[in-house]
Formats: sequence, C-alpha cells, structure tokens
Amino acid sequence: MTETAASSSKGRPAKKTDRGFFARIALFVRQVIGELKKVVAPTRKELINYTLVVLVFVAIMMLIVTLLDLAFGTGVSWVFGGSGATDR
Repeated sequence: MTETAASSSKGRPAKKTDRGFFARIALFVRQVIGELKKVVAPTRKELINYTLVVLVFVAIMMLIVTLLDLAFGTGVSWVFGGSGATDR
C-alpha cells in the first residue's frame, strides 16, 4: 500500500516529508512498478470477447451518429428550403 493510501485510510492526513526531487521520482517509479506487477493479462478468449464488444459498440455508435446526421440534415434542408449541399 502506498504511503498516502495507508495514512488516509486511518483518517489522518499524510505526513509531510522533505524528500529530494530525485528521491520522489525514485519513489514514483517504485510505486509504478509495484502497480504494474498487479496487472493480469486477459486470456485469449477474454481478449476476443472484449474486442467483439468494442467493435459492436463502435458499429452501433456509427449507426446512431449516421441516423442523427441524416435527420438533422433533412431537418435543416426542410427549414431552409434547400435541396442539397450543392445548391447555390
């Protein structure tokens, strides 16, 4: 557990320490490495499942944006009386 997480979980404010610039960078790098060790890579089946979910979501969002674009374009064309973008 990080120093700030340990101290804040007990209801006390974090201790103010006088560390040098490079000591703080080293602490940060050690904490990043510690967090990266906790990362679990997905299995092949999970990765394929996540990929399919993202692709389906993107396809649905593209459909929604396309339909809204067509609806707003038709509405603007109806309000302003134009028959298309090439009319002058």
